[in-house]
Amino acid sequence: MDALKIYKPANIEKLISKRKGEVKFGEKLQFINNLGDLENNSARYVVLGIPEDIGVRANHGKPGTSKAWQSLLAALANIQVNRFNDPENLVLLGELDCKKFMDKAANIDASDPNYHIKLGDLIKEIDQLVAELVEKIISSGKIPILIGGGHNNAYGNIKGAAKATGDPVNVINIDAHTDLRQLEHRHSGNGFSYAIEGQYLCKYAVFGLHKNYTPEYIFKEMDFSENMNYHLLEDLLRFPDEINRRFKECIETIDNSKFGFELDCDAIANFPSSAKSPAGFSVNQIRNFISMASKNKNCCYFHICEAAPDETSAVQIGKTLSYFISDFISE
Repeated sequence: MDALKIYKPANIEKLISKRKGEVKFGEKLQFINNLGDLENNSARYVVLGIPEDIGVRANHGKPGTSKAWQSLLAALANIQVNRFNDPENLVLLGELDCKKFMDKAANIDASDPNYHIKLGDLIKEIDQLVAELVEKIISSGKIPILIGGGHNNAYGNIKGAAKATGDPVNVINIDAHTDLRQLEHRHSGNGFSYAIEGQYLCKYAVFGLHKNYTPEYIFKEMDFSENMNYHLLEDLLRFPDEINRRFKECIETIDNSKFGFELDCDAIANFPSSAKSPAGFSVNQIRNFISMASKNKNCCYFHICEAAPDETSAVQIGKTLSYFISDFISE
């Protein structure tokens, strides 16, 4: 696939801070020469970057999610290899080359009355590429870990997973929002709507939904559907000692078959994201959720999206995302 930039060790060599007597993740990560090599690779997990923020902008959101991938790489490369961390179970595949899409988006005049629609057309092209990559990775017997990018990429993840498994998949989404907005132009707020419309998504659960930012029509839609449920953040925070149990119950509502695991960083309190909020889960609570979901045999992909680093937050965001990945691949 021309749009896939496959990484070699040289791509991260300069990021590794080597020290005598220590071994870093970047020195032991696995790499492949082409997608066909995945089937014969012993690693269970494959990490892929999707550095774009077009879907966020198409949803009238704050740009910057395109920078999360580079923030992660430096942190991931420098995790210590020890008895608790096994980088040899992880293939660093590379990144979807989004440059041409980002360049096209930059050349669209923001005053154009069709500005958001034209951004949506670019997202449709990215959708197809993401779906093809996710389908290939899962069909190779691996679990993709996708680093966005906006939450628009959930649609490609779900479509690719459904095509690989041969059935619509279920999804659990830790998110402040449902992303079930109307079927207008494609953007970061309607990926799950399009996945349902395409019959790629079956059961859908949102954990940590913010009542202040969910339209009434979406609440009605979810209440009416037998395949959708939600857990309001406001209800969960009333009983903090019960949160892990409730998350386990949430997983149990959708884990009767293959499911995708979506994490929108908007759900984390005070986290630099496209829709940063003062309310939400803590990073440590999120880490617990990740550990719980990853141990379920039906979890078929993990998507982290909407992190939006700037010069002051890039290092901390990179470290946070690297914790999330190490938690997910931990046996």
